[in-house]
Amino acid sequence: MTTNDDHTTAAGWRDILRGRYAAASAVLAAGIALHAINITLSATMLPSIVAEIGGQDLYAWNATLPTLAAILSAAVTGRLLRRTGARLGFGLAALVFGTGSLLAALALSMPVLIVGRVVQGAGGGMLFTLCYSMIVVVYPEWLWSRAMALLSGTWGITMLFGPAVGGIFAELDMWRLGFGIMLPVAGLFVVLTLRLLPKTKRDHAASDPIAFGQLALLAGAVLAVSLGSIAPSPLWALVAVTASVLMIVTLLRREHTGRSRLFPRGAATPGAPLFLALAVMSLLIFGINAEFFMPFYLQKLHAMSPLMAGYIAALVSIGWAVSEVWSARFTGREMHRAVLSGPLLMLVACILLGTVTPLYDSAGLVATLVLSGALIGLGVGIGIGWPHLNTFILQFTDDDERDMAASALSTVQMFSVAFGTALAGLVGNFTGFNDDGNLASIANSAIWLFVTFGAVAVLAALVARQLIKSHKGARNEAIVS
Repeated sequence: MTTNDDHTTAAGWRDILRGRYAAASAVLAAGIALHAINITLSATMLPSIVAEIGGQDLYAWNATLPTLAAILSAAVTGRLLRRTGARLGFGLAALVFGTGSLLAALALSMPVLIVGRVVQGAGGGMLFTLCYSMIVVVYPEWLWSRAMALLSGTWGITMLFGPAVGGIFAELDMWRLGFGIMLPVAGLFVVLTLRLLPKTKRDHAASDPIAFGQLALLAGAVLAVSLGSIAPSPLWALVAVTASVLMIVTLLRREHTGRSRLFPRGAATPGAPLFLALAVMSLLIFGINAEFFMPFYLQKLHAMSPLMAGYIAALVSIGWAVSEVWSARFTGREMHRAVLSGPLLMLVACILLGTVTPLYDSAGLVATLVLSGALIGLGVGIGIGWPHLNTFILQFTDDDERDMAASALSTVQMFSVAFGTALAGLVGNFTGFNDDGNLASIANSAIWLFVTFGAVAVLAALVARQLIKSHKGARNEAIVS
């Protein structure tokens, strides 16, 4: 493991926003922004979409399946970058994304909409992975934390635009145009890549084989929980969840015995520092799913407009982005405290959300302020330790597998979102989410949803303690050597 505390202390935002890294930073930030805007745009419009074309029982699938498609596309993105070069790779990703946007805009039923969203997800996953993979190519190690904070900060800031666009189109009953507007935006991104991104050499050498077995297990784990959410009885839902857990365990075993791997060495070994860092990241990202379900709860239980509900839900990402940018400067003990405090903040936020969200008879200014503060706190809980978790992962990885680690970062994040959304959809569907005419049932589903999120936060806190112990031990060994 290498340490770069001296460089990290000296690194500033001007180092990646000006001079030799400015153009690359602009392209990477734009790629993240395109994907981020689309996510909040669709989440804000979804209640209106369901009201027109139906499919409320498939509500969570609008996030789960696109994210699953992003995971699968991410698996080939590294190879795409080597074979095509950065410019063409980003252009192809934008083309796939635009095609999905067109399909979604023309959808007349929920299954067709989901197909379009899946294609969108594949393109968005390619963009997301390309952006993170380019960090280790473009920037020196002492700028990695700043570069990761830039991408996550861009994600949070551009989340402001998604609810605005989606809310406006939803209130005007023009949600199709909300998807259609992404086509010219994707075209502008292609122009940006061609003008600003430097040419990179293409590598036609033989690539490592893709771990299709592990990818199938990842996809199967998410699909099993998704199918469990529409199961006819809790027993079948339990069977689906059990099958999902077994597939995840099998995946970890294959990472040790298979000829090809998805993750760097140590990532699939329980208790290893790299495993712990990825586990904390996965558990924290689970909380971002509140942003997907809150527009529905705010519109149904608190009678908010689509625009207002979208903006309040987006506070999760704003809290994440602001706290991450602020936390990126931390080193040493401050860095460790940030990682340890994140899950605790997430737990407090879940308790508040689980208490106030169901109070539909008490909707008003006070409830809105409490919900807003809790959602910001939830985002801070995720973001305050995020740049350090990313850096830990790269530091715990051997030098010859840094590219694999960068790809694993996006894979783990997207899998956590997909699995978390599927699990949240399962909990919601069996606790009243689909009972559209009964506010008490919908409120009950909100309680159980945030109970689930809170339990995940407790587990994240326990794993984070072990992670910090491992990181301190690794640093001490590096100093001695």
